[in-house]
Amino acid sequence: MRILGIIPARFASTRFPGKPLHPILGKSLIQRVVEQCRRAESLAEVIVATDDHRIADAVRPFARVEFTREDHPSGTDRIAEVAARESCEAVVNIQGDEPLMDPGVINAVAALLAKAPMSTAATPIRQASEWENPNVVKVVCDRHGRALYFSRRTIPFLRDYAALSAAEQVSRFPFRKHLGIYGYRRETLLQLVQYPVSALETAERLEQLRALENGIPIAVAEVVHDSVGVDVPADVARVEAILAGNEEKRLV
Repeated sequence: MRILGIIPARFASTRFPGKPLHPILGKSLIQRVVEQCRRAESLAEVIVATDDHRIADAVRPFARVEFTREDHPSGTDRIAEVAARESCEAVVNIQGDEPLMDPGVINAVAALLAKAPMSTAATPIRQASEWENPNVVKVVCDRHGRALYFSRRTIPFLRDYAALSAAEQVSRFPFRKHLGIYGYRRETLLQLVQYPVSALETAERLEQLRALENGIPIAVAEVVHDSVGVDVPADVARVEAILAGNEEKRLV
């Protein structure tokens, strides 16, 4: 199966304009993401999908760039435009603000596409702060590892332990944090973007709910690795500290 890694990148981020080009320990954020993707053996090629010439000019020295329309409502629509003109069986959508995405997670998501039309990843929630945070998306799965639902609310609701603290509830149930990476068989991706925005998707502001509402099963890879994304400028220092620590470990 020929699987492409596609990274959607746009300049006009509301919370962090120009984010893909922001330096992270001497390299742009988008270059950091590309380098992580290239360590994943499952990907035949890594492509950056953008509608901005500044991003394209910066990326060309180290990665292939595909231009897309400016009017895409989401990164999923952007990568679908690229997938429609590529020769491949499947695509993995890696977020352009995840410089710490582990290649093993990419490989795990890609591997599930051999038996599922769509895939993603989840890791255990270990901190009460994540359990309570609506920006940390939660997922519940069936016995076969398929997603039942994604929510910004904490799911499931532990009725018998509802009076306990967040930390105590986290210790009593294996809550899962959704990681923002998706795998699609090519035909599934091209079909998904033809569906109208769904009611649940609108309510939660989560694109993956469009797939569930239209009957597309999503296989979930259970992984240990967590990732720290760059959502706002304040996240840069945190990511740089982690990268610097990793570099020190390699030198020991």
